[in-house]
Amino acid sequence: MWLQARQEATSAAAADHLGRLTDPIKSGVPGIDLVQVVASNHRVVASSADAQGLPPLSTAWPTPQDPEQDVGTCAQRQLGCVHLSALRVTSAPDSPIVYAGRSAPADSSTRVIDSLFAAQGTILVLLAASTTWKVTGRTLRPVEAIRAELAAINGDDLGNRVPQPVGDDEIARLARTVNGTLERLENARDRMNRALTQQRQFAADASHELRTPVAGLRAQLEEAQLHPEETDLNDLLAHSLYDVDRLQTIITDLLLLTRLESSASELRERVDLATIVGTEVSQRADPDRVRLRLTPDVPVHAIRSQIGRAITNLLDNAERHARLAVVVEVRQNGDSAELIVDDDGEGVAEADRQRIFERFTRLDAARSRDRGGTGLGLAIARGIAQAHDGTIEAGASPSGGGRFILRLPLAGPSDNGRTANDRST
Repeated sequence: MWLQARQEATSAAAADHLGRLTDPIKSGVPGIDLVQVVASNHRVVASSADAQGLPPLSTAWPTPQDPEQDVGTCAQRQLGCVHLSALRVTSAPDSPIVYAGRSAPADSSTRVIDSLFAAQGTILVLLAASTTWKVTGRTLRPVEAIRAELAAINGDDLGNRVPQPVGDDEIARLARTVNGTLERLENARDRMNRALTQQRQFAADASHELRTPVAGLRAQLEEAQLHPEETDLNDLLAHSLYDVDRLQTIITDLLLLTRLESSASELRERVDLATIVGTEVSQRADPDRVRLRLTPDVPVHAIRSQIGRAITNLLDNAERHARLAVVVEVRQNGDSAELIVDDDGEGVAEADRQRIFERFTRLDAARSRDRGGTGLGLAIARGIAQAHDGTIEAGASPSGGGRFILRLPLAGPSDNGRTANDRST
């Protein structure tokens, strides 16, 4: 269209320059029906039939340096928008200007198309916003379910779990992580509750065990105070010292149980289990009552004093219940060192073989105060075994009595004195 307008403007300018311009101007280019020649004083000199009686089609005025311009204008209300080519006839300052062009009905179509595009763009934006809202809501719905479930969980009920979506996306991994955390919290709470229960039971048992000798001691002293003339001072002192010794023994054992929890940092050494057993047996009041079956060179990595205390407690327990003799055996079994203590007494019922290692536990056969100890000997032995990464269990001996087996890890050939922390590292 612009090329056609320029062609007609060039033709009209040539006709005017040669003095052959007619009025009305006959357009030689089909479709270009608006042609004007405007003098330098902006007076229309000649025009085509469709431009008759119209003022200048445009105010555009090409300069001698830029003699041709393409113009789009909507200044003529009766014509609407037109596309024009403005061309100077000559390069003289007073040269007339030729306007040639046609109306532009396509503008209205362009506006319609623009309106359609705008409407489509608006619809697309709304659809995108709606889709984003729905997708985001669907995506975040599991997060809201997780939040609601977490809000409903309290410290007293950690058994619930958040909904876990299928798949392996971020939300599914978040749900698995939350459930794993809740499980660990539940296990920690259960361990804490068990520890608190054990502490409360321990405090109650300790109070009961300490109260008995204190009550006996107080009764004897009050009796002596009420009847001093009938009191045998030596007998009173003997019984009082017995009760004091019992109190001291209980307190010492309680302190030892407490220390076992922090003994992992003490320096351990490579020791021969058979040597420790021989030393402990030789120091007993009646060593001939104990028969030994010791395999030499069974090394363990241990705190010598604590292992000696565990052996002593097992021997005390065995001698307290044995009829005639106690048999002690040390041997190597795989990667473990085993200490076996057998007696020919009444034995331990299968139902009591776990309970016997609890603190202040005495079986019916050992309820007598003069036969029983503090009720902490086997508990101390188990604590020492656990502190050395070992185990202890009760069973039946071949002679029909009780059997206690203490198992400790064998020390390797390169194990020297190390702390438990070093070894675990």
